Amino acid sequence: MSSPSYPPKPSPGDRIAVLSPSSGLPGLLPLPYELGLERLREEYGLEPVEYPATRKMGSTPQERADDIHAAFADPGIKAVIASIGGDDQITVLPLLDRELIRANAKPFFGMSDNTNLLAYLHNSGVVAFHGARVMCELGRPGAMHPQTAESLRAALFTSGPYELRPAERWRDVDRDWADPATFGVEPETRPGTGWTWVNADRVVEGRSWGGCLEILGWLLMADREIAHDLSEYDGRVLLLETSEEMPSATEVFRTLRNMGERGLLQRFSALLMGRPKTWSFERPNGPEEAARHASDQREAVLSAMRAYAPDATIVFDVDFGHTDPQLVIPYGGTVRVDGPARRITVTY
Repeated sequence: MSSPSYPPKPSPGDRIAVLSPSSGLPGLLPLPYELGLERLREEYGLEPVEYPATRKMGSTPQERADDIHAAFADPGIKAVIASIGGDDQITVLPLLDRELIRANAKPFFGMSDNTNLLAYLHNSGVVAFHGARVMCELGRPGAMHPQTAESLRAALFTSGPYELRPAERWRDVDRDWADPATFGVEPETRPGTGWTWVNADRVVEGRSWGGCLEILGWLLMADREIAHDLSEYDGRVLLLETSEEMPSATEVFRTLRNMGERGLLQRFSALLMGRPKTWSFERPNGPEEAARHASDQREAVLSAMRAYAPDATIVFDVDFGHTDPQLVIPYGGTVRVDGPARRITVTY
């Protein structure tokens, strides 16, 4: 497969499609969604355009596929952004028209269950963007995190290199989206701790691939959007992060081990591991429990990488995925991991 190419960027004043390729949560929890739409208009100068399934809970895979086709086929739509994730986007993939999407390539922004669409676009020859959903990042209480806002602006409107920076302050604890009081105050944050580097004695530059680890596991099980010629991934930069479901260290290790047994894990020259989510409404961990969850996950990742890719450069706690701030990373685009300088640069 030839390398994916970057689609044309939108400009302020353009129309941007807002889709729900997974869950129609905007219809159930409108407060963060409406706030995200307002910020698209006022802070980015873009005009959001909704589709029939955008606010529809329980929409069928065909309805969601129809929305994706309509958004990509419309020449007046200059970019596409997901409202939020979910857990069944994999059922939409077989319904998509790859030639239609390839012929009408445009930037797509999403993450979590949208790993499905990111991988699909990658295999369609289109660079997409991991991050920046309407409800979570644009609809953040108080204000968008400055690092998220800056990264999204650069990814939306500019081309060329952009240096990622460790979070100065970050947060893990969420508040109730159904409560209007949630959105009137800035969330509590904690001081940043920087990134942790392993095998940082070299510079790696390559195209990125990966996404949410749980979703990648599903794609591997269904044998969808994974290249059968694994040399496709040689020398690339692997992006991995885990969701708010907070998979155990054992599950993380087993997924990576199975990627290694397939001959996939060892193809990558570097791994960027997103800061893990360590708190949820179902598991409201205190600081000690949260730190233990993160530490256990790091050890699980290290154990698998030592077994299958011992020479790969690894950077832990990178600010992408299910975290805040959330930096946008091009999916299929160029990522430079400079170990000696402790710098990560992406190409938007």
